[in-house]
Amino acid sequence: MSAYKSFETERLLLKPMSKEDASFLLELLNSPKWIKYIGDRNVNTIKEAETYIKHKMTPQLKKLGFSNYTVIRKTDNAIVGSCGLYDREGLEGIDLGFAFLPLYEKMGYAFESANKLKDLAFNQFNLKHISAITTNENKDSQKLLEKLGLKYIKIINIRNDNQELLLYELRN
Repeated sequence: MSAYKSFETERLLLKPMSKEDASFLLELLNSPKWIKYIGDRNVNTIKEAETYIKHKMTPQLKKLGFSNYTVIRKTDNAIVGSCGLYDREGLEGIDLGFAFLPLYEKMGYAFESANKLKDLAFNQFNLKHISAITTNENKDSQKLLEKLGLKYIKIINIRNDNQELLLYELRN
């Protein structure tokens, strides 16, 4: 049993991502939209996915009490995607991010899970503002961020990444 909280929405369970989610994460990190819009993380095996969780997600969860969540549909326990609040180097504030397997896109799960985390960010984790980044090409992500109430601020570059990103923010 995890020492960290899971959260629920009407249709979804958001549980902190753990080693048990490695096969799902492997599939997600290698899905076409992840590669296109977020980038290749060079995670090609279950073992590498476990290591990614251990080194990229678990430390923040231990430090801040929140991180990346596996999004599970309640009706059948299908893992549909991930959604999280990330302390991303190069960004002011905590970054709200989401990604879903192709089979589960366009069903409202991204909005439902991201909206829950947005509310938790302000009302439980006591954050003063959240940020989000996306590429100019990722129109679906931009629309979702705006639906969540985030506002486009400017184009930025994150250190060690030459890709221009659109920065969105929401202040509490």
